[in-house]
Amino acid sequence: MGEVMIKLENVSKTFVSGSGEVEAVRNIDLEIEKGDIFGIIGLSGAGKSTLVRCLNLLERPTEGKVYVAGKDMMSLSNKELSVERREIGMIFQHFNLLMQRNVLDNVAFPLEIAGETKKAAREKAKKYLDIVGLTEKAASYPAQLSGGQKQRVAIARVLASDPKILLCDEATSALDPQTTKSILELIKNINRDMGITVVIITHEMSVVQEICNKVAVLDHGNKVEEGTVEELFRAPKTEEAKKLVFSETAHIRHMRSDRQIRVVFDGKSAFEPIIGNITLELRTPVNILYANTQTINGNAKGEMILQLPDNKEIADKMVEYFKEKNLGAEEVNYVD
Repeated sequence: MGEVMIKLENVSKTFVSGSGEVEAVRNIDLEIEKGDIFGIIGLSGAGKSTLVRCLNLLERPTEGKVYVAGKDMMSLSNKELSVERREIGMIFQHFNLLMQRNVLDNVAFPLEIAGETKKAAREKAKKYLDIVGLTEKAASYPAQLSGGQKQRVAIARVLASDPKILLCDEATSALDPQTTKSILELIKNINRDMGITVVIITHEMSVVQEICNKVAVLDHGNKVEEGTVEELFRAPKTEEAKKLVFSETAHIRHMRSDRQIRVVFDGKSAFEPIIGNITLELRTPVNILYANTQTINGNAKGEMILQLPDNKEIADKMVEYFKEKNLGAEEVNYVD
C-alpha cells in the first residue's frame, strides 16, 4: 500500500436551514493514496461537492477527521489552514477567470497575491501555460477563448502554486465530448509527470472510466461502494452503482425482452468467438442488444447486453456458459 495523501474518518456534514437539517454527507471513511486519480461519482444531490469541499475544509465537517499528507486539518488555525490550502488546487465547472486580465496575468494572479513580484509571477505563469499548451494565447482575454481553453487556463493557474493535490469538481461538465477527452488527457499527464494526486468529482461514468484508477460511489450522502474502476465496471454490487455503470445502456429496458444478461470481457477474451461458440453449442441464436468497448486504465474492456432466449432451460445454460468462461456476467434489470 502506498503513502496515504488524504484520509477521511467518519466525516459527516449537516446543514441547518429554516426548513430543518440536511445531512449532505454521512459517516464517510476514505483513503486516497499519493499518485491516485480517485473518482467520487454520484447522481445530482449525492453529496459529492460537499464532500470535496470537506477535503480542504472550505466546508468544516460537523463530525469526523480530515487528514491531508498526515496533518489533522481540523486542528489547524485559520492561518495554518490557509498555508495548507496552497497545497490543494481546485478547478470547477465554471472557470472563474478574471475577465479584465489577459491569460498570462490570470495565471500569475494567485502568485502575486502570495507575495511574488509581478515579473517572477509572469515568468512562472509562462512555464505553466506551456504545460497546458496555451503559450500562444498568453496575451488573449478569457472572452476570446473556447471553453476548453478557459479550463486549461484555470488548470495552469492552479499548477502555478505547485499543489500536491488537484481537486476537480465537475471540471468537464460544461465541455463537449472531444474537449472533455483532451482536458482529461491533460489531467492524466499532470498526474503522471508532476506526481500530483487528483480527486475527480463527477456524475459521468465515462469520465471515471477514462481517467481514474479508483472510485467511490456516493448516494444521498452515503458511500455505497468503493474499489478499482475495473471492479466497478465489471461487477457493480449496489443498485446505485449499477444505475451509474448501466446509464449508457438504459434505453435497452424499452426493448421487449424478459431476460437480459450483461457480459464484460477484456482484451484477451475479446479475441475468442464466444457468441459464435455458444450459438453453435446450444443451437440457439443470441440477440445482441448493445455492445461497446471502453479503455479503462489503459486496458481495453468491452461489454455486451444480450437478450436471452424465451426457453428457460437454454437461457439458464447460456448464463452458466458465460460464468464458466470467467467473464463478468450478470443478469440485468434496468430500473428508472
